[in-house]
Amino acid sequence: MGFVDEFMAFLNKHKVVGLAVAFIMGAAATKLVSAIVNDLIMPVISVLIPGGDWRAATLDVGPVKFLIGDFAGALIDFLIVALVIFLLVKYAVKDETK
Repeated sequence: MGFVDEFMAFLNKHKVVGLAVAFIMGAAATKLVSAIVNDLIMPVISVLIPGGDWRAATLDVGPVKFLIGDFAGALIDFLIVALVIFLLVKYAVKDETK
């Protein structure tokens, strides 16, 4: 078996192409979710926050500044991505059992 055959067997065995496609789709979905959070969800939340600039919200503990606004945005991004992935996997597994 030659190098090319071994490499092709590796790609097929470990589903590397599918993994690469999933990685690219995940990166695109992350950008989309970040845009939804930044452009649709957080403007509504910023109305409730005094000053309105939620990304600049900090928690000062002595000389240390915790960027809680930025963390809140990242947390909301993560929760939305996790929910979408959960729903997609749940849908895909349901279809496979039929």
